[in-house]
Amino acid sequence: MLSQAIETYHALLTPDVARESWDQLQDQTKRRGLYFGEREIATVLRPRFLTSEQYHFLQRAIHAVMPAFGKAYRAALTDDALRAQFHLNDWEETVVREKFGFSEPSPSARMDTFYLPEQGILQLTEYNAEIPAGQTYTDVLSEVFYGLRVMGEFQKRYEVRPLPTRNQMLHALLDSYRQWGGGARPNIAILDWHEVPTYSEFVLYKEYFESQGYTAEIIDPRACEYKNGKLVANGFEINLIYKRVLISELVERGDLGLNHPVIRAVRDNAVCMVNPFACKILHKKASLAVLTDERNQHLYSAAEWDALQRFVPWTRVLEERKTTYNGATVDLMPFLASRKDEFVVKPNDEYGGKGIVLGWTVSQSEWEKLLQERLPEANIAQKRVALPEEPFPSFVDNTVQIYDRMLDTDPYLWHGAYMSGSLCRLSTAALLNVTAGGGSTVPTFVIEARNS
Repeated sequence: MLSQAIETYHALLTPDVARESWDQLQDQTKRRGLYFGEREIATVLRPRFLTSEQYHFLQRAIHAVMPAFGKAYRAALTDDALRAQFHLNDWEETVVREKFGFSEPSPSARMDTFYLPEQGILQLTEYNAEIPAGQTYTDVLSEVFYGLRVMGEFQKRYEVRPLPTRNQMLHALLDSYRQWGGGARPNIAILDWHEVPTYSEFVLYKEYFESQGYTAEIIDPRACEYKNGKLVANGFEINLIYKRVLISELVERGDLGLNHPVIRAVRDNAVCMVNPFACKILHKKASLAVLTDERNQHLYSAAEWDALQRFVPWTRVLEERKTTYNGATVDLMPFLASRKDEFVVKPNDEYGGKGIVLGWTVSQSEWEKLLQERLPEANIAQKRVALPEEPFPSFVDNTVQIYDRMLDTDPYLWHGAYMSGSLCRLSTAALLNVTAGGGSTVPTFVIEARNS
């Protein structure tokens, strides 16, 4: 049904419909500020479609693996040897076990995956446990795509359901704030550097929070002061931080370190921050190594271990050690050196595709040199996964051009328990990441053919 729906949608893009739809998309992009830096967020004329069965498959898969993530996190809080497998740095060791006032270390998170729905194959390649971006972009893009003429024609044949998420983000913030002990309606600070390319999403979030009756400001960490037990910025008293700045940048940018006003206020329990410092444990890319390593199988139930083996690609931290691969014992570093075309190397704590090397894109000598250079740096090696492709239409030189693009499926996770909504990024390059120039973002809709 999915391929038939895609073909139906593309057939509706007659010259007049395509031109009108493209002009509308361009107009709405400008009106609503849908840009990543200076680049348009959406550059294609079709959203991502999933059937109800495919969406529910994603939800079941996430539900199957999330208890294992929770067990690994809780065990790491008390087991020094296990926590060492995450390769936290010194300042992270200082703050990750401090109490933060609510139950889950990542009330809002995102699992970056590659999903081949027709084959029922799903691989979870990264867990963004610190703070995921894109919810408001995709929500607003859903509104925009609903208004396109081609979507109006498509809805005559298919029921089309959006997957809103900014409401979930607001609830995650407020639930955490109440557990933390906050009472009255909080002043919300959307906290990040003013020069980041996602600033336009902060504007959309500010508008949404205010539409729900909350006072919100976009705050640069450099503007914050902590005095008399209160965190303030430009006269704005902050009760609740929607933390979009990366914790590592907050600590390491400048010379304040853990003495940054925001960090001091959070550690003094003077302000509630979502997500808290504790999120750094599972945010480390080494978390997927912890989850799939035979050394830690005892942490999980048989069903959880089976789910991890099915949905999480084989991942290991680069180390001189023996481990198992497909049931056989291997010497890790020589094994990886001999399997260049089968693995990806990633830094333990980077974003935007930084430092990721796809083994099949470099020479054997470059690969071996890379492994040795990255060995002291707690990088991970991860089994290569299949990259799904779907045809997407662009409007170029007054014509519709349809060609295959690689795409990922990045479900949003809430309260460490369930999935609701998803980011989708398209690219013609194997590294699907907007920060790394990964092409277009599109909203995801669940569709069902109309009976009449």
